[in-house]
Amino acid sequence: MTKIEILGTGCAKCKMVEKNVGRAVKELVVDAEIIKVENIEDIIERGIMMTPALFIDGEAKVVGKVATVDEIKELLRKGGEEK
Repeated sequence: MTKIEILGTGCAKCKMVEKNVGRAVKELVVDAEIIKVENIEDIIERGIMMTPALFIDGEAKVVGKVATVDEIKELLRKGGEEK
């Protein structure tokens, strides 16, 4: 199972990333756990100073911008769909 974390305080951009992640996971039929991290202390602890941020399996993949559905799908393909 792929672990996808969306780091952000709940702003419009963070919500857009969440929506795009959901769509990408659905389109690729990926077995994924999607976690929202909204606590600012947890976000800073990871070294993230700009949100939204997208982590896949513990690695920062996109920071400070809204990842598109296609970008997320590409990241999920590179990470391996069969986990």
